[in-house]
Amino acid sequence: MTTPDQLHTVALVTLGCARNEVDSEELAGRLAADGFQLVEDPELASTVVVNTCGFVESAKKDSVDTLLAAVDLKESGTTQAVVAVGCLAERYGSELAESMPEADAVLGFDDYADIGSRLRSILAGEHLHPHAPQDRRKLLPISPSERSESDLYVPGHGARRRLDSGPMAPLKLASGCDRRCSFCAIPSFRGAFVSRRPSDVIAEARWLAGEGVRELFLVSENSTSYGKDLGDLRLLETLLPELASIDGVERVRVSYLQPAETRPGLVKAIATIPGVADYFDLSFQHAAPTVLRRMRRFGDPESFLGLLASARAFAPALGARSNFIVGFPGETEAEFETLCDFVTDARLDAIGVFGYSDEDGTEAEGFGDKLPDDVIAERVAHLTDLAEELTAQRAAERVGESVRVLVERIDTEDGELVIEGRAACQGPEVDGATYLIAEAGSIGVGDFVDAVVVDTQGVDLIAEPGA
Repeated sequence: MTTPDQLHTVALVTLGCARNEVDSEELAGRLAADGFQLVEDPELASTVVVNTCGFVESAKKDSVDTLLAAVDLKESGTTQAVVAVGCLAERYGSELAESMPEADAVLGFDDYADIGSRLRSILAGEHLHPHAPQDRRKLLPISPSERSESDLYVPGHGARRRLDSGPMAPLKLASGCDRRCSFCAIPSFRGAFVSRRPSDVIAEARWLAGEGVRELFLVSENSTSYGKDLGDLRLLETLLPELASIDGVERVRVSYLQPAETRPGLVKAIATIPGVADYFDLSFQHAAPTVLRRMRRFGDPESFLGLLASARAFAPALGARSNFIVGFPGETEAEFETLCDFVTDARLDAIGVFGYSDEDGTEAEGFGDKLPDDVIAERVAHLTDLAEELTAQRAAERVGESVRVLVERIDTEDGELVIEGRAACQGPEVDGATYLIAEAGSIGVGDFVDAVVVDTQGVDLIAEPGA
């Protein structure tokens, strides 16, 4: 028999990017403040909230599969309700609700502020209509600018609640995007670009430091635009040293830079400010200027290589990563070769390769000259193989290099001690890792360890403590 207390147990399952992780932790904070008990295991929850991703087809499928798996838990009797939130729910609210009647509700970003009352209504058997946002230009989920100062990051006041105890945490700079890349649907469901106030970012950073976070991972759809809607496009350059000086914070990392907007002052700030990782997550997407123009983007191999060279002039050992779309409509063999040549010359530490697929409502969906699926698959395989070879070579170049490693996991596998962390040149989750050779008990999770790279395994570094 289900008790009233069990009716208030909630598990949050998060899919997609680090921005979704922040959203889930803010939802968790509101639910905890509203009397819900948070549990890690969905099998123990009366309500399972799935924070979905709606970015590309594979992510959409993962979201649907995760929702169906949560629905299956209802057969055990503990789970009473399954609720979809996040980007897929925001983007396809009514459609998702109609195609998946097994889910008890599909909620949009505009439901987040009252998430507790929404879940209580669902548990009471009420049918909630799928959301219909009124103004997509205001869809910054749970905007701290709408809270009073007393509500900011104070336990019990509905602030963010960490769901991961690790020493790294994402910190949201902004939400939405004003760019209109022809392949991307994000602006249609995340809304226009809205920067958070620097004071709110700093307040949350201090709270995270108090929670044991040692590295702040700054996330947004376009970090290079931070501050433009606040009247100061150079705001990120002035915010970085303030974040890096917070007690307990050892490293600040910036993600998702638009190459066309990455100005010299920002390059210098990221590469030279103490405590800021000399790490450049640059969204190149392609290198052939003709393809980039069809993508509604700007650039060419020369300007992209020049940007990397300018950063390396300040920090020769910096880390650099990017993602690329292969098989964009009309992509010729020559344009694909231009991309491959650029990837070879760029010396990137991490490379993501995605085959083009139509996204609902985007300009590119209506383009002609679509490439056959087998051609796209062949090019994806070719560039993926090339990327794996090149990034392994780049890792090998780091043998003998001194690195500062944040320890994130200590475990035993097959009787062997595993100490895993990341150097400044490695972003969380999507890049390689650094494995330390050290004695048990000499290092703890959350420690920063100065080490020397002695070997590599693919993109991963093997290092020994000691400068």
